Amino acid sequence: EVQLVESGGGLVQPGGSLRLSCAASGITYNQYCMGWFRQAPGKEREGVAAISTGGTRVTYDDAVKGRFTISRDNANNTVDLEMTKLKPEDTGMYYCAAKWNNGRCLDRNRVDFTKWGQGTQVTVSL
Repeated sequence: EVQLVESGGGLVQPGGSLRLSCAASGITYNQYCMGWFRQAPGKEREGVAAISTGGTRVTYDDAVKGRFTISRDNANNTVDLEMTKLKPEDTGMYYCAAKWNNGRCLDRNRVDFTKWGQGTQVTVSL
């Protein structure tokens, strides 16, 4: 059974930092591209960051570039999202997702990601 389990969400003040982590099981992890998505209330789910199977190539949405960092540990089947300088507009449910390496790991189109976690809530507020 495939499982992606996110952790690390919470309430943080603007300008603060959070680190999200996702643990994967039930897949051959190093053959999957990984991504982080988020969904704010009333909005579409959007791709925040993606990382290649080996972890050497990454991509970010323009809204988070320079503030968020995605990384993965293939020995432990985890992918993290380090979030700094958080803004209220970063508030939302954050999801970890996986897709089989289709040669387009850095494409953050959500329809290509077939495995999803349950999400972890991030709230940025005073």
